[in-house]
Amino acid sequence: MSTPAKGFRDGLLVALSIPGLILAFSAAGFGALARDAGMSLGNSVFMMGVFFALPAQVVMMDQIARGGSVFGGALVVMLTGVRLLPMVVAIMPLLKDGERTTWRQVLAVHAVAVTAWIEGMRRLPSLPEDQRLSHFLGIGVGLVGTTLIGTATGFLLAGSVPKIVAAVLLFLTPIYFFLSLLATSGAPSDRIAVLTGAALGPVLYVLVPGLDLLLTGLIAGTIGHFGGQRWARLWEGEEP
Repeated sequence: MSTPAKGFRDGLLVALSIPGLILAFSAAGFGALARDAGMSLGNSVFMMGVFFALPAQVVMMDQIARGGSVFGGALVVMLTGVRLLPMVVAIMPLLKDGERTTWRQVLAVHAVAVTAWIEGMRRLPSLPEDQRLSHFLGIGVGLVGTTLIGTATGFLLAGSVPKIVAAVLLFLTPIYFFLSLLATSGAPSDRIAVLTGAALGPVLYVLVPGLDLLLTGLIAGTIGHFGGQRWARLWEGEEP
């Protein structure tokens, strides 16, 4: 019999899946880089648990390593976090728990990052409504726990892991996210947006660091939207 408790347990198992293992290795890469930047083990693990978003953590770590101000770091982290807002808006209809917002929904939203969001959007629609929130909470708890362990492991092993290996591990999550977006893109506008974003990202990172993620999403999403409409008209044989 399917129950919310079973949904929660099934969600925990995502931490042992391929996406969960990729996230764990990415967290290990962050732990190694954090130690190299002079952070303590406690601060590294705390940052992972509180932020639970690798780009924001890397940005904050970079600011600390450069001797930047806390305000400047907080501002840049806030800008990188803007990308999560559309993800929260997209998944919230699947996390309804009565008519009012509950503490369980607030807790679930904290887990909205790349891996948890993709797995949630993939799994939740096929589940009964009364199990969706519990299942996503299981996904979140499992993945957060996995990243905490991964961060601590990477930090402790940093002395024996070359920097290039730590950087490669950290890059696993963006690669997984990119490939997952392509695999789950159902419309031409989605694919256009993803590919345009992949091309614009490195360029905007050089030109406007700190605003690159925000501008990449805005520009690529706009191009994808209007490009997808034009593609649909051409496909249907209509005049451009």
